[in-house]
Amino acid sequence: MKYETAGDPITGLKWTRKTTQKIAAELNSIDISVSPNTVARLLKNMKYSLRVNHKSIECGNKNPPDPHDRDCQFKHIEKKRKQYAKAGNPVISVDTKKKELIGNFKNAGSSWEKEPVLVKDHDFPSDADGKAIPYGIYDTQMNQGTVFVGTTHDTPAFAVDSIETWWRTEGKKQYPDSDKILILADSGGSNSARSRVWKYRLQKSLCDNFGLKVRVCHYPPGSSKWNPIEHRLFSEISKNWKGKPLISYETVLKHIRTTKTTSGGLEVKAHFVRKKYETGERVSDKKMKQLNIGKSEILPQWNYILTPSKM
Repeated sequence: MKYETAGDPITGLKWTRKTTQKIAAELNSIDISVSPNTVARLLKNMKYSLRVNHKSIECGNKNPPDPHDRDCQFKHIEKKRKQYAKAGNPVISVDTKKKELIGNFKNAGSSWEKEPVLVKDHDFPSDADGKAIPYGIYDTQMNQGTVFVGTTHDTPAFAVDSIETWWRTEGKKQYPDSDKILILADSGGSNSARSRVWKYRLQKSLCDNFGLKVRVCHYPPGSSKWNPIEHRLFSEISKNWKGKPLISYETVLKHIRTTKTTSGGLEVKAHFVRKKYETGERVSDKKMKQLNIGKSEILPQWNYILTPSKM
């Protein structure tokens, strides 16, 4: 189930692509006798839930990926995750959590209190003291999360700076002998598969600065909830601050740092980013030609590897 799980970053619900019949068959193949009904009960105890189709994909310009390509990409990501983990190389899942307004606003969920917490009746951005933009890095092998809380814009520069800081302060210590890293990311947002700035900055900040070979695998559009960071880190943060107004940046950082799981030993660090990021950065064709990038034979629009520039 490790590589077949998705989850909601807000509610914490989890689900799997496999049917109870397939799970039971796999367990029986390794001499664990169990029925599909028993599997269903076990999944429920593990907080998995039945899911139905939801009409949430807009028609028009947005074209959903071919189902065959989508399935192929999931298998490719699983294969690469196993390869890197077996070799002792880091596998990190990255994404931006939902932006939060800073102020006395209602936060989803409920908490045990002697008296109800009074908050503003409307969430007007003009009434906020700022906004928190949490960019997360989740180390799938160490079960550790690091969140960088920005205050301006969710840009590729912010995303890559966060990953570079994580590697310099944590990753390099955890994996001192590694010269390779696997990054799992969504196809859109600040770490978009189409973003020139994202790729250019990965080349300069990680490959050229640290001599790292950076392989990136993007989840297909509309598949963000399969990204491990969503259900292993972000959902736990949401549960930790549910029902609590995020009245200051200190409150946000405190709730992130105190996020834990009842089992599994999740550890989370948080950093406040004061640097201001501007939108609209461009990378010229000339600079793109300088990238030492290799496209994968399998779905190259979602898979590529960046290596240090030749000196």
